[in-house]
This record gives sequence, structure tokens and C-alpha cells, in this order.
Amino acid sequence: MTAVFDPGAQAARATDAILADTLGGTSRGIVVDSPPGAGKSTLVVRAALELAAAGHPLMVVAQTNAQVDDLVVRLAEKDPGLPVGRLHSNDTDPYDKVLDGLANVRKSAKASDLAGLDVVISTAAKWAHVKNVEPWGHAIVDEAYQMRSDALLAVAGLFERALFVGDPGQLDPFSIVGADQWAGLSYDPSASAVSTLLAHNPRLPQHRLPVSWRLPASAAPLVSDAFYPYTPFRSGTDHGDRRLAFGVASDGSAPDRVLDEAAESGWGLLELPARHTPRTDPEAVRAVALVVRRLLDRGGAATSERSPDPVPVTADRIAVGTAHRDQAAAVRAALAELGVTGVAVDTANRLQGREFDVTVVLHPLSGRPDATAFHLETGRLCVLASRHRHACVVVCRAGVTELLDEHPSTEPVQLGVTVKFPDGWEAMFATLDHWQQHKVSWRP
Repeated sequence: MTAVFDPGAQAARATDAILADTLGGTSRGIVVDSPPGAGKSTLVVRAALELAAAGHPLMVVAQTNAQVDDLVVRLAEKDPGLPVGRLHSNDTDPYDKVLDGLANVRKSAKASDLAGLDVVISTAAKWAHVKNVEPWGHAIVDEAYQMRSDALLAVAGLFERALFVGDPGQLDPFSIVGADQWAGLSYDPSASAVSTLLAHNPRLPQHRLPVSWRLPASAAPLVSDAFYPYTPFRSGTDHGDRRLAFGVASDGSAPDRVLDEAAESGWGLLELPARHTPRTDPEAVRAVALVVRRLLDRGGAATSERSPDPVPVTADRIAVGTAHRDQAAAVRAALAELGVTGVAVDTANRLQGREFDVTVVLHPLSGRPDATAFHLETGRLCVLASRHRHACVVVCRAGVTELLDEHPSTEPVQLGVTVKFPDGWEAMFATLDHWQQHKVSWRP
């Protein structure tokens, strides 16, 4: 008899094991791998609350001010009586003003002003400037795969034990200088905090969250196989648990047909004729904008485990993802011409960590004459393909498969460097092969 998969029970068991190691273990570090939408932030908040309740003062390290403010708000909502410190910079607008309305949150640019509070939260960049303080017994490092190892080294003296939580499939840490001279060394500053931590401490406990509550059953298998071969996961929902429907029938156009395909299967590929184009390909940009315009015009509504009644897919529940900022700017301009406002249009870097009902993606290799390392970055495609709860439409010119065949990898092999798997080539082929099954050809 085949055992019935219970996503809630499996996720709960994983969380209990992580918290048991965090609260009762003896290891100096614990690593948790989290796929897209697996409840990473929920885990961070729960671990913080339980450590505080057990009398363990805690520092939390996040990578951006937006992440810090989000965690502060979440903690305040979960436990309005918990004293929380928000350590911020000396900038003129250092934090989200919504924090001013939270009575249990104390804000300061000096760590000494927040001494004694149960939880103190700040960015890695701010923590790096904190000196001459009594080390915290515990720390939580959020988005640990986005943190460079040099940033971890700068704050490692501030805590004794730490829980590292992050998504291994997302974009690698950003570096503004070349780091080839350190490649293969155990102290490569451009490597992620987690990879360097495990290189020096291979026996640290490692856990993973096994269920994505964001990605639907139509998307989780592809994203898991293409981007998480060593840490597979399942969707928390089954086929039929979510439904995307339109109040207005299709007019037969390519944008409408690809929207119908995406609503039915979870994926839609709108394929334009093969052609080498400028990066801000006007035809592809307009196709993206038209898909969004028709999605709104047709009155898309989503039904899910969150709501048995259809909920309108409004502009704020739609995102457009691109590889470059100039492409995002071109899409915003095209949407404005069509009278569309309120849609999130940004690069994969900026959309990382966010969630929407429907996403429209301009494929990183669409119209390109070459396949560079930037465009083959596995994390970039992973982010673009994993932001949606219901459906994702990919806009791309034909010829990407041939492009990949013509541009074999020329990256130098470096001793001591762990080969990232899957690489961009494999991920591109795997996803394109699947999306071809949901292809609609563009007819201007």
C-alpha cells in the first residue's frame, strides 16, 4: 500500500528537528536549506520566538533593510510583548516607518542602546561595525546563501552559536570586484557564507525544508528537478487544489491563448520568431505587456487553499521578471502605454524572496546572439521561474536551444572549486524542454 504524502506533517517534522537542534544541540552552527516558498521566514520567526522564550538573547542577521524590517514586523505581530531591537544605520531614512507604530520595537543606530533586549535585528553590513560588546549566545542568519563569506567573517565574533537559513537555488552573493584570484581557496571572500562554513565544518548538522507552500503542484516538480537535484521538495498542494479562471473568454490572440494554457497547466510559453535583437527587444517587451494587459482585462480570478471563493488577480498580485534593469524599464514603459499600473516589474535580483499569483518572465536568452555566464546563471532562472502560486508565462524568441548548442561552456576549470550543479546549461535545457509542451506561437 502506497503511503499518502502529508505535506503538513512532513514540514512539521522537519521544523521540529531544526528547532530541537537549535535549542538543544551542541553544534556551533546549523544549516537549513529552504526551497522557494517553504516557509523560511516563518521558521526564522518561530526559532527567534522560541530562543527568546527559553531565555537566550538573540541577534538576527539579514542581508537587506527590507528583510530586516519584514522580520521585525513579523515578530511584533506574533508576540506584541516581545522586546525587539532594530539596529539601523545613520542614513536619513534608515528603516520602514511602519516600525514607529510598534510599541515593543526600540530603534537605534547604536548597539549599546539595545543591550538587554530579547532580540536585536540588523543587516550584516551594520553588524560588521558593532565592536566592544558582549557576544550573543545565539544568532540567526537569514538568507545565508546571499551572504558572502567575508561578511560572515566580519560578524562571526558577535555570537557563539548560529542557525543559518537560506535557499541554495537562488542567486549567488553579489560581488563588485573580480574574485578569480581567490577561486579554490577555503577563504574565498566571494563564496557564500554557507559554502565556506561547510568547507571548514563539514560535520555541522544540515536540515532542509521539504515542502514548498508557494509553488503549485504543476511547478514544483520542474523547479525541484531543474534547480534542486540534491535537495528535492514537493508542493504543499495537489493538482486541483488551485484554479485560475477568467471572466472574459479568449479573443483568440496569442496572449489570450498562452494565458489559457497557463491557467490550465500552470505554464505557458509564448514563442516569438527566432531573431537576434537588442537587449530591450521591442517586440518581446510589447508581448510581455500585452499578456499582462489581457490578464487584467479578462478578469482573472484565483481559487486556492487560502480561499474557496475566487479572488481577483489584481495588478499587485502580478509580477514581470527580467534579467536586466533596462529590460524592466522598457516593460514598465510599455505597460504605462497600455494603462497598466501597480504591477511589480523588476530583475530577478529584486524579485528574489517575493511571491505573486501570476508571473510573466522575459527569458534571459531571448533574442541573444550569445550565451554568457551572466545569462546562464542558474539562480537567475530559478528565481524567475519560482515566484508564482498559480501560473507562469514565459516570453521567449525561438532558437534558444540552437543557441546553447552553438555556445558550449568555456569557463575555466579551477582546482578546489566545487562545480555548481546543476549548471546553467542543464537548467536551461530542462526548463525549455518542459515549456515547449505548453508553447503558443506569437502572431503579430
